[in-house]
Amino acid sequence: MKLIKNYIVAFALLSCTVGIAQQLPQFTQYMYNTIAINPAYAGSRETLSVIGLHRSQWVGFKGGPITQTLTANTPLRNEKIGVGISFINDKLGYQNFSYLYGDFSYTINTGEKTKLAFGLKAGFTQYSLSNELRGDEPDDPSIYGIEDRWSPNIGVGFFWHSQKWYIGLSAPRVLNTDYNKQGNSSGVQYEALERISYYFTGGYVFNLSDNTKFKPAALIKATNGAPLSYDITANFLFHEKLWLGGSYRINNYTSALGALADFQISKQLRIGYAYEYPLSDINDYTGGSHEILLMFEVFKIKRIKSPRYF
Repeated sequence: MKLIKNYIVAFALLSCTVGIAQQLPQFTQYMYNTIAINPAYAGSRETLSVIGLHRSQWVGFKGGPITQTLTANTPLRNEKIGVGISFINDKLGYQNFSYLYGDFSYTINTGEKTKLAFGLKAGFTQYSLSNELRGDEPDDPSIYGIEDRWSPNIGVGFFWHSQKWYIGLSAPRVLNTDYNKQGNSSGVQYEALERISYYFTGGYVFNLSDNTKFKPAALIKATNGAPLSYDITANFLFHEKLWLGGSYRINNYTSALGALADFQISKQLRIGYAYEYPLSDINDYTGGSHEILLMFEVFKIKRIKSPRYF
């Protein structure tokens, strides 16, 4: 059926190769959405922080990934304990993944200015297929039996930081999940797996002058059954208000350049935008990727002891 053929072609392009396991969505502004991948980040900003992000990847390419995230995290009265919640909706072609997870962290002092947090994440991942895939043949044996799946999962992480630097290591999904446990009526087994992914993050803030700071950051992602992915960003902060910078992402199959801009509208509200241009064959079919970020924080001067740069 023609619809199935289009689906297979689109999915192959989006996955870059056949048989790659499902991975968590990628973001250009990953350094501001850390709670989505590392539960130990919960409460580290010393106040209630709510972040919403929308990403349209490969705009103009039919079936390109569209992702929304909504996260919130805060320290409790006992400031060593942080809690959070994260929701991710990721649509890729006719596939849809939804993630709903809660986060818990516990922080210890490792020095006069350094802290180490340990985190746990737990929740559910949903996998579903769009009704558009079935078209006029809802009982097509090539897709029957791989509809909705709800699967529990857990994650772990640590986050070591001071006022000027941070290092994080996390595995937000540690259980392998096969969304096609029963196969389908045609006897075909589809590999729709949620594999373990490891995230290493790090960053540093340099004071260039009284009004200018420079913050490089990096993320390395390793997934069982998939190539390593490297993200490198560099941002300048002017007058504690405006962030401007660039990014570069590379793995075995694709690479991309990005530009970022964030503006601190008020103490409570921050808005960010990122554009990413792919450096691969797919750039002939797309105008690039766009991200919009909104951050809202309940600012309590008695609790926050220093500016938060990550």
